[in-house]
Amino acid sequence: MQIPKTIPPYLSPGDTVGLVSVASKVLAENIIPAVRLIEKSGFRLITGKNIYSSYHQFAATDTERAHDLQTFLDDESIRAILCTRGGYGTLRTLQYLNWEKFRMNPKWIIGFSDITVLHAQLNRFRIASIHAAMPKHFLNNDEPTQNYVQLFHALTHRDLHYTVEGQTHRFTHEFSGEIVGGNLSVLYSLRGTPLDMNTRGKILFIEDLGEYLYHVDRMMMNLKTGGKLDGLKALVVGSFTEMKDTQTPFGKNLNEIILDVVKDYSYPVLFHFPAGHSLVNYPIKLGMKATFTPKNQGYIFHQS
Repeated sequence: MQIPKTIPPYLSPGDTVGLVSVASKVLAENIIPAVRLIEKSGFRLITGKNIYSSYHQFAATDTERAHDLQTFLDDESIRAILCTRGGYGTLRTLQYLNWEKFRMNPKWIIGFSDITVLHAQLNRFRIASIHAAMPKHFLNNDEPTQNYVQLFHALTHRDLHYTVEGQTHRFTHEFSGEIVGGNLSVLYSLRGTPLDMNTRGKILFIEDLGEYLYHVDRMMMNLKTGGKLDGLKALVVGSFTEMKDTQTPFGKNLNEIILDVVKDYSYPVLFHFPAGHSLVNYPIKLGMKATFTPKNQGYIFHQS
């Protein structure tokens, strides 16, 4: 019998958000305006000791990044943990983390891309988390973006609601289910580890950046061969940006690659979901129920 999903408490004005760097290094100039915006929105913000540190391409050493995250995981006064960016390095911190206190008092963990590692860990614990934009994309010309507006709505309310225009396949009726997933490359890298996600009976969401088309085909075929595409409620495809091709063209575009891999299944496939490495990167509460309803030339996404 599956353990029920734990949903962390929602936030109220005055609650504390921890800002931490767990992967690649960040520039203060990309973060400080977002810090001011979060505080202006009525939240207290605490930053990790090594948030602007640098160790080669990482934001500090593995143990220093892990120490900052561990501090926030254990601090019961912190109600949400927002990661500064992805890149690479989150998986390297896991070997140093103790999740015991966090599992007794869970809080929202927020991010995307390489932060899929943390979403996979929380999926293993049956604790919900938020796939969403990170600070660099909270402002545009000094004005809050919809990424920011939607994220902090997600942190303070149960309800999320988006109308999406985009290609769909085998999608004729409303469906609901638990939504899981994240960055395809990271999900692929976690195959065969304890963080490999259970996808059967669930809605699988994927997105990626800067991959060769044949790499996408390789990763999707890995998921298919490993049974991760069997028995899905649906496959939801977010932004796949800056895709590359080889000198000898692969012969299919992104949508054609995905549809070819899943042609033997009967579940819906939805494209153009507004999440991933793009200017529009709306939150998804991973590990929670999501409902998709057909509408005209697209669909409606709803979580409550």
